[in-house]
Amino acid sequence: MEQQERRTLAWHETLELHELVAFQSVGLMKLKLSYRKVPDQELKEIYNKCIHDLEHNLSELLKFYPSAPGYPGREDDEDYREDVGFYAGDLLSLSKALVRNLSVAITETATPALRNVLTKQLNAGIKGHERIFNYMYKNGLYPSYDLGRLLGLDIQNAQKALRMKYK
Repeated sequence: MEQQERRTLAWHETLELHELVAFQSVGLMKLKLSYRKVPDQELKEIYNKCIHDLEHNLSELLKFYPSAPGYPGREDDEDYREDVGFYAGDLLSLSKALVRNLSVAITETATPALRNVLTKQLNAGIKGHERIFNYMYKNGLYPSYDLGRLLGLDIQNAQKALRMKYK
């Protein structure tokens, strides 16, 4: 079968799509929540451009969800999960970024004492990621073994981020 003929995404690209949509949805919500607090007009214009860019990205990426294995989504959740899910997802994104950044920094470090500190921080970051992931999994906020529900959460969060008013 030719690649242009494929109608479904591969599992690995579906998971990358999930990571991108989840990360950008949380980022978009944070930008919109912060927008009114930005005191400088030029910076506000940069925020506005970033908001529009993320909205565009999410709109484009969401179009691929119907082609993902495990689609369609899932049932609606209670209101409490939206806020808790946002804060937990934000913490999960931060912990992932921390682990990635520390890993890269270790590969660039020549000084043994600094490498030891970064390695210690990396191990702590991995434990922190494990804590927030376990919390989210236990509370149904990250159904990592149910791709359909996971993609459904992505869609719900992205749509919420797209609907949020910020001006």
